[in-house]
Amino acid sequence: MLFNSLEFLIFFPVVTILYFLLPHKLRWFHLLVASCVFYMFFIPVYILILIFTIIIDYFAGILLEQAPKNKKKLYLIMSLAANIGVLAFFKYYNFFASNLNLLINKDLIPYLSIILPIGLSFHTFQAMSYTIEVYRGHQKAERHFGIYALYVMFYPQLVAGPIERPQNLLHQFHTKHYFNADRLFDGMRLMLWGFFKKVVIADRLSIYVDAVYNNPHQYSHYLNCMLATFFFTIQIYCDFSGYSDIAIGAARCMGFDLMTNFKRPYFSKNIREFWSRWHISLSTWFRDYLYIPLGGNRVKRSRVYFNTAAVFLISGLWHGANWTFLIWGALHTIYTIISMLKRDYVGDKPMISSYFSAFTSWLITFVAVYLAWIFFRANTVHDAFLILSNILTFNTSQPFYLIVEYGSQMFSVSSTIFSFILIGIMFLVEWYFSTDMMTLKKKTVWDLAFCSVILTCIISFGMFQRNSFIYFQF
Repeated sequence: MLFNSLEFLIFFPVVTILYFLLPHKLRWFHLLVASCVFYMFFIPVYILILIFTIIIDYFAGILLEQAPKNKKKLYLIMSLAANIGVLAFFKYYNFFASNLNLLINKDLIPYLSIILPIGLSFHTFQAMSYTIEVYRGHQKAERHFGIYALYVMFYPQLVAGPIERPQNLLHQFHTKHYFNADRLFDGMRLMLWGFFKKVVIADRLSIYVDAVYNNPHQYSHYLNCMLATFFFTIQIYCDFSGYSDIAIGAARCMGFDLMTNFKRPYFSKNIREFWSRWHISLSTWFRDYLYIPLGGNRVKRSRVYFNTAAVFLISGLWHGANWTFLIWGALHTIYTIISMLKRDYVGDKPMISSYFSAFTSWLITFVAVYLAWIFFRANTVHDAFLILSNILTFNTSQPFYLIVEYGSQMFSVSSTIFSFILIGIMFLVEWYFSTDMMTLKKKTVWDLAFCSVILTCIISFGMFQRNSFIYFQF
């Protein structure tokens, strides 16, 4: 079920109201059923994959807690192999098959007509964090099967995160939550802000982005490529952080606290800071379960570079089975290593005027992230290099199109101007409130005025073509 759909407009209040009307002992069952209904709105049969991995990880957790030390690692490996195996089959089989067939120059390995289960990468990583934490002794195995299933399937963050840790979320399902008007208002306000970023900004920008990136030969003028890439830079942030805001807000309405997933990443002054602010639940997941186990930064410098490369290349592959994502990960590897070298040999202190240094650091970081997004969005490696080449060479072989069309939708000159105004407003609001809409001070009149303006903008300017969220494909 899409958050930006009529079905969710009915689903959310019904689930939330029933949650508080039911006795505490039945709430887990209510949320589990609701989460199943939410997921089955996509491809119903794929819920069997979730059930399969839930059963394996539930019993693996108990075995990990009870097993002698010499068998714990075996049970962990079996659990991780099941999760990674399911993910690899559905997400990477055809990718590896096509590349192996290309390598041997024969169609020896058959292709499969399978659709990637929605949000598979997200709930797989959340399930893996549970067994790893039980193995490490940081989390007790959950004996209540329904509660564990709900940990994996909790509908607000089921298909696109945040990727929660068991220490943060599991105990909340055992806690009795009482209706709280302030929490409900905070959650609704954050949801409104998420909807604003998604349907008013992201879905509007997608028209221009899709037109250029899906036909880069026609829209090859460097200004078209630059503008489309800038719009995608904003689109992916508004789309993904908008989803996170809605998820965190929906959970908060029922009394649950999910982790913050974005903290104004485009205000970062270096690439390391960017990754501490962007998709925080994933970057910390890779830090805790891959980077640190590989040795982190406690090893010799060459090994630190290797660990960094491993994290970003695997992160790129996690995002999608395409060489474009691997190149995106490689670019961020290079950025991060350069940032490390600068810190080691120059230091982070500004050598000139602090204001000018801060501005140039921000600009360099933004441009680096901006250029990397080309590979993230492009359909093929060839398209990505074509768009990058058009920008860097100031290509003018084709005219600059002020008006673009994609499908039945048109992006006019007024749309461009209006989009820049919306982007400016969005950044001003997020800069003023620092992290998210739940940081607003308790000034009831101003709170209501703010929410009224945002709701009016959503109704008046929202794009309601039921566009899916970008990260659903991952």
